[in-house]
Amino acid sequence: MKIASRMAQIAPFHVMELMARAQALEAAGKSIIHFEVGEPDFATAEPILDAAQRFLARGHVHYTAALGLPKLREAISTHYSSRYGLEVSPQRIVVTAGASGALLLALGALVDPGDEWLLPDPGYPCNRHFVRLLEGLPVSLAVDATTNHQPTATQVEASWTDRTRGLLVASPANPTGTLLDRQTMASLADTVARHGGTLLVDEIYHGLTYGVDAMSALAISDEAFVINSFSKYFGMTGWRLGWLVAPERHVREIEKLAQNLYIAPSTVAQHAALAAFDRETTAILEARREEFSRRQNVLLPGLQKLGFKIAAKPQGAFYVYAESSVLATDSTLLAQRLLTEAGVAATPGLDFGINAPQSHMRFAYTIERERIEEGLARMATVLKSG
Repeated sequence: MKIASRMAQIAPFHVMELMARAQALEAAGKSIIHFEVGEPDFATAEPILDAAQRFLARGHVHYTAALGLPKLREAISTHYSSRYGLEVSPQRIVVTAGASGALLLALGALVDPGDEWLLPDPGYPCNRHFVRLLEGLPVSLAVDATTNHQPTATQVEASWTDRTRGLLVASPANPTGTLLDRQTMASLADTVARHGGTLLVDEIYHGLTYGVDAMSALAISDEAFVINSFSKYFGMTGWRLGWLVAPERHVREIEKLAQNLYIAPSTVAQHAALAAFDRETTAILEARREEFSRRQNVLLPGLQKLGFKIAAKPQGAFYVYAESSVLATDSTLLAQRLLTEAGVAATPGLDFGINAPQSHMRFAYTIERERIEEGLARMATVLKSG
């Protein structure tokens, strides 16, 4: 049996394998501090659970339309109006099986074999693998702290070829937690539009920003494709629900893909998500956002004290992307050492691209502050031992 040749260019999701090793150590009785996975530790907000239970109690759990529950599409539209002051028609909104489902639908509608797509590096690994799965060619744009770990219009212009079809960015970004400001977003949109390309923006960490508000790309361009999720700010990771906002003329093509790929998003998750925008739920989520900010204020200076360098302070999400070259020449080996000797799981830069991965690590502050402090203390003991 022959496996498709493209699989050689799709790497494993290393953080998930690291988590599996950490869980195996836990099962064997070792205490592990989990800095590796970007999943909020809070339980699903009670109003969301209540909405799901009320729906299930009625017993009528059937498919929805492939584009999603009309009431939920309307609720998301209202969310854009109340949070951003933007008018986004429900007809442009596609409810999806997680943000990954939204990304797959968008790229499935946009990528032809041989198309080049520009992606910042470091960046979320699945983005480049989705492009490759569809026989496209991901092209890395090396970014660093001098540009807030975000690409610039000059960089995009210099990298654009006659095969380039689009630019995929994230704000806030994973793994760096940095944002695109309005001026940079506008210049990127203008550059892509001038070349007849497509701007695809991952906004799944919107709502989780600290001291600054994230602006949506939809405030800049109605031609942008925008991905969002109920996983991060709304704390619904295991419900696997997200959405895509697309130019209305492309929605029919996206609908056909959704019908064929997964028929419809989870009906239970959609009915639960109707409560995600309620005032009571928002109060809970905002209190959690404030707690994430407090956690960052513990982790970031703690890492710096250990010798890690953070050149660009994260403004959103729940990650710190730290330079580790002062402490070790290979972040993968350092991550392995921290896991086995300190019981601390953190993600090496290997997952996030080819731009100096060996000298960077990502730490997620998705655990209680007391556990963050304990993890820092454990790392200090190991690092002092040489």
